[in-house]
Amino acid sequence: MKYLASILLICTTLLGTCGISLAQTPFASAMQDGQHVLLMRHADAPGYGDPQGYQLTQCSTQRNLGESGKKQAQAIGEWLSKQGISNARVYSSPWCRCLDTASLLNKGSVTKEAALGSFFDDMSQAKKQTEDLEKLIQAERIKYPKAPMIMVTHHVNIESLTGKILNSGDMILLKVNSSGKALSHKLYPSP
Repeated sequence: MKYLASILLICTTLLGTCGISLAQTPFASAMQDGQHVLLMRHADAPGYGDPQGYQLTQCSTQRNLGESGKKQAQAIGEWLSKQGISNARVYSSPWCRCLDTASLLNKGSVTKEAALGSFFDDMSQAKKQTEDLEKLIQAERIKYPKAPMIMVTHHVNIESLTGKILNSGDMILLKVNSSGKALSHKLYPSP
């Protein structure tokens, strides 16, 4: 018994000196409880809207991340790691500024999802797009109930789903019901 206690003490000491924690942060626990999803507005992309005639298949025609936006996305990824999220199911709007933000988080491969695409140019699409997003959240929560889920999108999408306006790089930890509809949320400003 004394031998076992000594081994446990040594292991605990080694884990502590390596910076490994056996306890999860409340944020990481929520991200893995099957009821939450992290929505994030893309990092800083100078300007407003997209240039006239932009094309989703050509990043050079869109409003993209600036250097500060790229650094911001990397800093958010580091912050997520400090919260206990080392990898996640990462989804992104098809817009390049969202795809780049999602990639720079460095939390896993990025899945492009039309349901996260902006409807800024046609606000009449808000209801349908929000319903599509709720269906996406519902389906992915069923498929991956305990996996942390990060969705990078646009301010109009987040506002339509939650009623909240986020700045570039801000995040909202959203608790959802079994249909993917928002129940409650907690805001996290960009670090």
